[in-house]
Amino acid sequence: MPAVAHSHLDHHRAGSGEPLVLIHGIGHTWRGWKPMLPLLEQSFDVLAVDLPGHGRSQPFPPGLESTIDALADSVEQEMDAAGFGTAHIAGNSLGGWITLELARRGRAATATAISPAGLALPREQALGLNILRAVRWIARSAPATEEQLRNPVARTLLAGPHLGKPWKADPADLVEQGEMFANAPGFDATLPYLEGQQPRGLNEIECPVLLVWGTKDVVLFPRQGRRFERLIPDAELRYVKGLGHVPMSDDPEYLSEAIASFAARRAATPRREQPAAAPV
Repeated sequence: MPAVAHSHLDHHRAGSGEPLVLIHGIGHTWRGWKPMLPLLEQSFDVLAVDLPGHGRSQPFPPGLESTIDALADSVEQEMDAAGFGTAHIAGNSLGGWITLELARRGRAATATAISPAGLALPREQALGLNILRAVRWIARSAPATEEQLRNPVARTLLAGPHLGKPWKADPADLVEQGEMFANAPGFDATLPYLEGQQPRGLNEIECPVLLVWGTKDVVLFPRQGRRFERLIPDAELRYVKGLGHVPMSDDPEYLSEAIASFAARRAATPRREQPAAAPV
């Protein structure tokens, strides 16, 4: 059980089948998963959450810092409220890091981490965080309008570096998500806890893990995927051509199928045991 209580998170829940929890990245919202929801809800009881201080979820109360542990606690509480002892869990960026933390805690039947944060070298991390800060500054100082974003060319220029195929994104969704990104108190509260921090206990994860990385990710570099693959026992790493850092609208069909097929194929498959050392 989480050590710290927090009010319920704003969330979307629909569909039927085995439970699936979706976790967004820093500054984002569960609404970023909207292109995938109709597909996932055909196979899963989907719970997509807004992390504290993101979307329409209230920020943490004074005195409670927005650390990875606290964010994971908040998702655990929402899982408990939904009646999910364990669930298939998928997360993007910061949500990918939280997904792996929940897997370490034993809450995941399978874990799909899409460009998970963590394991960046100092210069890589500084570049990625500076890109996030720049995108946030633009979202706050010069937000794009839906009229501007209806033009596919303008959408490609204005949607920012986080999408691999911005022309495929829905203009209204981009405006809504941009407004939430610009005004998310959780962005500033969480960012300091990403600097210089690394995921812990990756070698303790016992559930099947799928790592998905878009080749056009310019916030978290695709080469970071190899680092996760080396540390997580029996992890499966896939590089997907043309996907960006936040790829849910880039190719919702591929990502939905990847989550569903991995869950079906691997949920009942135990992690391969390491061979025992030969007797001396």
